[in-house]
Amino acid sequence: MLKGNAIIAQSGGPTAVFNNTISGAIKRFMEKMPDSKLYAGLYGIEGILKENIVDLSYQSRFFLENLRYSPGAGLLSCRYKVQPEDHKKLIDICKKYNIRYFFYNGGNDSMDTAYNTYLAAKEMGYEMRIIGLPKTIDNDLVITDHCPGYGSAAKFLATTVMETGYDLISVSTKNKVTIVEAMGRDAGWVTGAAALAKRDPDDAPHLVYLPEVPFSLDNFIEDVDRVYSERGCVFIVVSEGVNDGMGHYVADGGTKDSFGHVQLAGAGETLKRVIEQRLGLKVRCNTPGTAQRSSLHFASKVDADEAYMVGEKGVDFALEGESGIMVTLDRISNDPYICEVGKADLSKVANRVKGVPVEWITPDRNFVTKEFLDYVRPLIMGEAPINMKDGLPLYVKIDRYKGLV
Repeated sequence: MLKGNAIIAQSGGPTAVFNNTISGAIKRFMEKMPDSKLYAGLYGIEGILKENIVDLSYQSRFFLENLRYSPGAGLLSCRYKVQPEDHKKLIDICKKYNIRYFFYNGGNDSMDTAYNTYLAAKEMGYEMRIIGLPKTIDNDLVITDHCPGYGSAAKFLATTVMETGYDLISVSTKNKVTIVEAMGRDAGWVTGAAALAKRDPDDAPHLVYLPEVPFSLDNFIEDVDRVYSERGCVFIVVSEGVNDGMGHYVADGGTKDSFGHVQLAGAGETLKRVIEQRLGLKVRCNTPGTAQRSSLHFASKVDADEAYMVGEKGVDFALEGESGIMVTLDRISNDPYICEVGKADLSKVANRVKGVPVEWITPDRNFVTKEFLDYVRPLIMGEAPINMKDGLPLYVKIDRYKGLV
């Protein structure tokens, strides 16, 4: 077993169960390596580069025990693209604190950061075991069957669509068209999960649009007009990343972020205006936004338990000598649902995106198939426990100054 300390950090957008993974890793490392320090890089890789680092042994026991029952990024997150000139500084910082275990919890860009850190350590001859701990509500990491955070986002969106669908059909108003814009720039996993709400033909949603297939405004208007003529109301769920198949997003905001991703300006509002102009119908647009990824109060128990397991196994892999890998969730059986933990080389994960299989989208491109629903349904089962106080959740936050090195 490699002797030395460890550091753990989070990156990218939070999920409802982001901290379950962190909690699993923290508890496992502290149990198995009681003589080593476990540091947290506050605000992800950006914080590590700035040496914004805390020794987690100084944090309160209450915080460490209840972190898994709190949303957001418990260790604070960032969206920072590591530059080539950062690599030497990063490894030098790891040497300074005798960090031999490096755990990075995040999505696609974070796995790229973990992989490049692995390559930098290898090039500089510094022995350090680097493990990627996956998360993303987008569910678009390759090799792993699904990603921690996705099941809870799917459960939240499906429930929101079900409830607002009842609202739409039960009130006599002029607003008989509702659009819900779901997260998902390049992959429609979250958007498609809204279809779980549909138990009867009249139930919402009536139309679902994913970014994996080309989106046509003309076909969209025909779909809306048809459903409205048949039912007198229309409930639409659309991914923020719907596009024409040639790289032109419906909601292209005209700018890009530090990773080169197009900044989107609201597909739902764009389509709302098109419907009102072409069909003369009143439209309400709901954008759940970050509520889709942060709502722990109705998170999936399966998702929470698997996220915790990913953190534990990531530490086990590192202590067994693994490095340059991402922990994966491998579905063994769907009925009954059985999932085990595996691993994949970071080189095969970084900068790759897994979209919804096109065959899981209906030929008319406005809904998902039974195969999609069978895939998602086991992931939303059960309700994750949370602590309550005075009728509201009791969440915890890290003390950013306690144990600061």
